[in-house]
Amino acid sequence: MEVAIKKLILAAVTTEKGKIRGVPVFYAKDEDEKEIMALTLSRVLEAVAHELANGIYILVKH
Repeated sequence: MEVAIKKLILAAVTTEKGKIRGVPVFYAKDEDEKEIMALTLSRVLEAVAHELANGIYILVKH
């Protein structure tokens, strides 16, 4: 039987320091850089980038 971890938050991307805890955080200098970082990280980590209502991106392994 194979055991796999599913639906795991791998990282977060934001422009606001100190707002996120518990996962690796990548800080962008502006909104454009935040979007590019989220897209690039999603490709590298083979994850999906989800933008939350508060402007934070989370990268989730589904």
